[in-house]
Amino acid sequence: MANRFSTERFAQIFTKWREIFVADIGAGRKSVALNAILSLDDFEKKARRHLPGPLFGYIAGASETNASLRNNAQSFTEYAFRTRVLRDVSKRSAKTTLFGRTYDAPIGIAPMGISALMAYRGDIALATGAAEAGIGMIMSGSSLIRLEDVAAAAPHAWFQAYLPGEPDRIDALVDRVANAGFETLVLTVDTAALANRENNIRAGFSTPLRPSLRLAWEGVSHPRWTIGTFLKTIIRHGIPHFENSYATRGAPIIASNVMRDFGKKDHLNWKHLERIRARWNGNLVVKGVLHPDDAAHAVEIGANGIIVSNHGGRQLDATMAPLDALPGIAERVGRDIAVMVDGGFRRGADIVKALALGADFIFVGRPFLYAAAVGGEPGVIKAAEILKTELHRNMALLGVTSLEDISPDYLFRIGPQQHTIPHG
Repeated sequence: MANRFSTERFAQIFTKWREIFVADIGAGRKSVALNAILSLDDFEKKARRHLPGPLFGYIAGASETNASLRNNAQSFTEYAFRTRVLRDVSKRSAKTTLFGRTYDAPIGIAPMGISALMAYRGDIALATGAAEAGIGMIMSGSSLIRLEDVAAAAPHAWFQAYLPGEPDRIDALVDRVANAGFETLVLTVDTAALANRENNIRAGFSTPLRPSLRLAWEGVSHPRWTIGTFLKTIIRHGIPHFENSYATRGAPIIASNVMRDFGKKDHLNWKHLERIRARWNGNLVVKGVLHPDDAAHAVEIGANGIIVSNHGGRQLDATMAPLDALPGIAERVGRDIAVMVDGGFRRGADIVKALALGADFIFVGRPFLYAAAVGGEPGVIKAAEILKTELHRNMALLGVTSLEDISPDYLFRIGPQQHTIPHG
């Protein structure tokens, strides 16, 4: 630790702060930085330097051993492409229609909590960037920005809810989302208990946020984030609150009782989904499904869509990868509802593999939050354009002209085969 506080280190930090205050830190400087971004992984590298360690650790980490996170990434390496050639692909298109709305590509931004702590007005930057790029976006229920503000900025964004424990609070939250004008409600159902996020603790992140010398040093040593996100937020909007856990405003992020907003979910069951379906008139999507039987039950109750997901590896450790769960769920319910997926997507090739295995739409999380952190709305647009360009190129190289042409025939399984574990 001693070298961290050396005279040379302080001089470097002082110079950095002076440059930020004196120089223009607006669009011109950001555009230069974004021009150097070639892939979504590049955003992660820049975000690691830009964000304080505890915040980067919160985004990057998962639960316990990170096995689920590794499974998500590994699943893509188990498939290779079998291409077709000498086909006229000059008129290819990645456009798709979902719930009556047309998107430039079957890509959306997954819901991510406390985004406004990573990027100034993060949820709005994500939502407006997605709208500008012609892709989808789901706002997180654990946002620090009012859902009404996001709906006003991006009317076609979706809202993702963590169900409160009490039926009357469920009804009130559903009514609030409807009154804000959201057309699609996403219910996350894989959070029956708080995950063991020991990686967050090791990184120095906690909920509630607790002031400490370590956090103070992180702020001093990351002046662009401190000035452009933290101080700007405090000055313009005050202490961030969890705004959307209930129909009323939640606790501030520094409050000792903040975790009450996220507890009491272990008794939630299918009856609660039925209650919401009866009350909600818009599109209803169930997120966090890995078993075909659960997907089928959601269809019976009236869900319009399923998101195959293991919460980005952030809930139960050692869960199967969503890409591995996708074919069984798509085969079971794909003709009845929209089947979507998230978890580990980084490349256009990953998108193609999911489409071939039965997905109608793919959501991407962490890379878009990294993009928002380092580049704001322009960063989000840049990330979307990278994915769309990769998808468009890969369709040509695969030999297809539309998303409907992409089928399992274009995949070859090179990884370990799945085995059924006998019962009893």
